[in-house]
Amino acid sequence: MFTTNHFAELSASIPISIIQAYVLAMIALVAGGTIYDVIHKQSAKYFFNAVKKSEANASRKIAAPEKLSLAIHTVASDILTSSEFCNPNRRIAHLLGMYGFVVYLISTIVMVFAYPDPEMTTPSLWPALWALGALMVCFGGYWFWFFIRVDVSAEGQSPFRVRRADLFILSLLASTTLGLIWAYSQSVGSGFWSIVLLSLYLIATTVLFGGVPWSKFSHMFFKSAAAFQKKTANANGSMNNLPRPADRTDPDDRDRHSMELLKDAPLNMGLGIKREQPNHY
Repeated sequence: MFTTNHFAELSASIPISIIQAYVLAMIALVAGGTIYDVIHKQSAKYFFNAVKKSEANASRKIAAPEKLSLAIHTVASDILTSSEFCNPNRRIAHLLGMYGFVVYLISTIVMVFAYPDPEMTTPSLWPALWALGALMVCFGGYWFWFFIRVDVSAEGQSPFRVRRADLFILSLLASTTLGLIWAYSQSVGSGFWSIVLLSLYLIATTVLFGGVPWSKFSHMFFKSAAAFQKKTANANGSMNNLPRPADRTDPDDRDRHSMELLKDAPLNMGLGIKREQPNHY
């Protein structure tokens, strides 16, 4: 199971051209779904309007070297290490899912297009990476779904409560889980169940890549741009067109009307919500 190119084995019953066409169709669905999502939700229009407002309200101009530094920091912090998550378990689960999906996707493409023929020798690294990536997605995804989600861990909701917003995570988990089970059934020679599991695997995968306009799939493309814009707005002083944060060590802020009751309060007042887990349900 961990050393066999299951897609090459599949080509004995399904022409490899059809398998490759299916993969290309999934890529096209993601591209088309993302473009539709941008147009339908007008997210690109909102983003560029926010950029213009930020530049108009900027108190200082950011030079090119500083922008490059902000871009590098965005990639290293917000994208590669998901530093926006305060909950360490949530962060680890997200990183497992993110890197697992990348490994799973790349290894699938390599095996389907570089080693499509069962008579070709597929380096054992690629099937192993495919299985490892799928397992990482499953571990991080199920951990998040049953134990970390806010509506489960903090709001006392059932982990089996499903909403449309869950389409991405559920279809991703279904695709990787069914893929692993199908690969196992194929390796042990279970003909009938292998066909059934392959059909379910293809359905789940099609929902994953074809459901982009209705799921959170495209957030992986928008997240980096939004994170960079936020850092740029903080650096140029526009603060995303929001009022600057109140500083209670500043006498002017302490004398503001909304801060009247907090003049003599401890400076760290209100941070208790971060110290205690909300498990009161």
